[in-house]
Amino acid sequence: MSFYKHHLFFCTNQRENGAACCADFNAQELRDYAKELVKALKLSGPKKCRVNNAGCLDRCAQGPVLVVYPEGVWYKYSSKTDIDEIITEHLQKGHIVERLLIDQ
Repeated sequence: MSFYKHHLFFCTNQRENGAACCADFNAQELRDYAKELVKALKLSGPKKCRVNNAGCLDRCAQGPVLVVYPEGVWYKYSSKTDIDEIITEHLQKGHIVERLLIDQ
């Protein structure tokens, strides 16, 4: 078994050349929200969940994006409501949030 049950990587990359990037869509703010929510729900820590920043995940056109490992499930999101749904459904209940999936 891996050290974490779920490991969430949020792309928070900021491109300098004006190209589309996750940072343009409040990725850092929403990642910070997710991290605090995971802590508040007591889902963080070894054998539980970890929320991390990631550099560019090369899915800029679909951003902002996050990926949940070890499942390798890729999500797009745009609001705290989307983050709430991913945490409740995927992390707590084990259900993939189909409406937020991006093409693999």
